[in-house]
Amino acid sequence: MLNLTLRQFRAIIAIQRNGRIASAAKTLGLTAPAVTLQLKQMEEELGLALFDRTSDGLRPTAAGLAALECAQAIEDQLQAFSEEIEAFTGARKGTLRLGAVSTAKYFAPRLIAAFLKDHPGIKVDLQVGNRAETIEALRHHDLDIALMGRPPKDIAVRSTVFGEHPLVIIAPANHPLAGKRTISKEEIAKEAFLIRESGSGTRISLEIFFSDLPEKLDDLGTEMGSNETIKQAVMAGLGVAFISAHTIEAEMQLGRLAVLDVEGMPIRRQWFSVSRQDRSTSPSMQAFNGFLVRDGPAYLPRVPGTERTPAIIL
Repeated sequence: MLNLTLRQFRAIIAIQRNGRIASAAKTLGLTAPAVTLQLKQMEEELGLALFDRTSDGLRPTAAGLAALECAQAIEDQLQAFSEEIEAFTGARKGTLRLGAVSTAKYFAPRLIAAFLKDHPGIKVDLQVGNRAETIEALRHHDLDIALMGRPPKDIAVRSTVFGEHPLVIIAPANHPLAGKRTISKEEIAKEAFLIRESGSGTRISLEIFFSDLPEKLDDLGTEMGSNETIKQAVMAGLGVAFISAHTIEAEMQLGRLAVLDVEGMPIRRQWFSVSRQDRSTSPSMQAFNGFLVRDGPAYLPRVPGTERTPAIIL
């Protein structure tokens, strides 16, 4: 049996995350020689190099990646065990690393606030990023749970639906099409669209919607990097946008935006709670997932014009 220590596993995790011995040592509260020794002893025990030394820092080898997977699994198990022990003692404490895609940031804080009313002993750390960033955080075990649309297909995950996610086309409140009933797909395709970056969930759904209009797909619209920028641009009269209804609650209440009555809209997707399949489910994760399924829909934004229910696009 291999003679490896928890300190060695934590050392290689810190090295992988920081890329350099000195930075890893600072993270761990150790000296650089101490971290170098932990790595050296581990490599000697395994008989393999775990990192390549490059001008850009330390990069894990194939053996290093395997060791890192094992190290992270051990950390996850220890975290889950710690929380289980706390639950047994009635402490009701724990930590939850929650991720949210950028669209979910409009309701994630209210979800957290409601959850903490019943679980004041749980500390929730929120990390917001685009879809790609959130998936990478899951991949590297940096999140316990992610709130997102389509679960990733290249990571083994558990996913639970906790609410509907309507997508709509918006325009300035004074737009000529605002108030018009049953706008055809061909008519709305003539408008200048403001769109998210390639690969975003919203962009993919818009491409599916216009899939039978190849001329529109060839010139889908002007790319903008965030929902906030898109909303401001729409209100300034630069075009219309296909966007999550959950991002426009405030602007609709202020009468600054209108949801257009386009045939086949709103498109309804779903919100998922996603966690890694190989991650032990801690009491904090169980409590939060239970809250989401039971009470989550009540804390999602409600926007007029999103009541109809066409087929769900996953």
